[in-house]
Amino acid sequence: MKTGFKLILITLPLTAIGIGILGFVISSSKPPERVEVEERATAVRVITAQTRAVTPSITGFGIVAPERTFEAIAEVGGRIDYVNPGLRNGQILDAGEVLFRLSPADFNLAIAQANANIRSAEAKLAELDVSEQNQRSALAIEREALAVKTSDLERAEALFAAGTMAQGTRDVTRAAHLAQRQKVQGIESTLALFPTQRAVQTEQIAVYQANLATAKLNMDRSEIALPFAARVASHSIEVGQYLKTGQTAANLDGIARAEVDVQLSMESFRGLVRLGQTALPNLLLDPMNMAQALQSLGLEADLRLRLGDEVVTWPATVDRISDGINQQSGTVGIVVVVENAYDNIGQNARPPLTKGMFVEVVLRAAPIEGVVLPRSSMRDGMVFVADSDNRLRAIPANPQLEQGEIAVFSNKIADGSRVVLVPPVPVIEGQLLDPHPNDAAMTRLLAKDAQK
Repeated sequence: MKTGFKLILITLPLTAIGIGILGFVISSSKPPERVEVEERATAVRVITAQTRAVTPSITGFGIVAPERTFEAIAEVGGRIDYVNPGLRNGQILDAGEVLFRLSPADFNLAIAQANANIRSAEAKLAELDVSEQNQRSALAIEREALAVKTSDLERAEALFAAGTMAQGTRDVTRAAHLAQRQKVQGIESTLALFPTQRAVQTEQIAVYQANLATAKLNMDRSEIALPFAARVASHSIEVGQYLKTGQTAANLDGIARAEVDVQLSMESFRGLVRLGQTALPNLLLDPMNMAQALQSLGLEADLRLRLGDEVVTWPATVDRISDGINQQSGTVGIVVVVENAYDNIGQNARPPLTKGMFVEVVLRAAPIEGVVLPRSSMRDGMVFVADSDNRLRAIPANPQLEQGEIAVFSNKIADGSRVVLVPPVPVIEGQLLDPHPNDAAMTRLLAKDAQK
């Protein structure tokens, strides 16, 4: 028997038997039960909305610089006779300490020369007084002689008129009279010059006195003392060195106060100063107005220096606005000042706040109150809450403050509302929720962002 024929005889009966059994099972089975579809709740995390106080703050960074610096520039030239042993980079010197002193030899010579010139001029002035007295005595004698010569001339003229005196004799008498008049005129001219000579000599004495004052002033300038306590930044002098006029001998940084020019965006600074302010016209448009209104804003500041896992903090004062707007970054510079920058205050000793430190600056405004929520709970200007029936509701709300990972709302959000931390996707108004409280997340965010 062929293979194909055998396959047909065996396969077809078996297939028919299987189909018959399947039809019997289906016809004898019960129909499936119908299950009613119920609404399924979406699990979400919720927090309870509470009114809290939040301190608005912004953070910036800056470089520490001393508020005062002193550049020791030589006002006079000379050879250095003394240099303070503490004039070394990094050393701190007290106010009033002498930094260096020039050799006084040249200045003493200038003072002696000025004194000698004054004495010489005063002697010449006294000589003029004596000369004037002598000239006045000589004038009196010459005037008497002139009176005699005048009498002789009058007699000669009378005798000549009477014809008893020759003309030659009369001319000799007239010539003697004219010579005597010339002597009197010469003495009178000499006396007329004495006031001018005395005035010239007096002015010369004044010049010499000015030279003396300059010499004494240069003597004082030969020694430079520190006007305030400072730290030596650099120096370039040694004993025996010749110091030129105008040459810089040392640079020192004041240690009493330090300042940081922190650059902040106009937008963030504007938001900070406007919180709680009813009207600040043009405050953020004109740096001059900002400087005038800065003290009335009540801003507080802290400087923070991170040293590994430790953060060192200094209290600071918002002092002024810097000289303009940074044209490259569009930021405004706020200058904060730290008092006693080199003092170790508090339980833990702080390092000195030295020049060049890169620090974090936190500016704070007055605290504001409102419902505090995570920023992640907002979506497209909406805050989603679970109502009393555990249904999803969307509330339009604009935050008064966004800071870090939190947002503060002054209205719209009722105190005690159950706010959905992460809205479901897709968002369906009125959908059933399965809320799970997660207030620990809010506690963590408040600890991080509510108090800077």
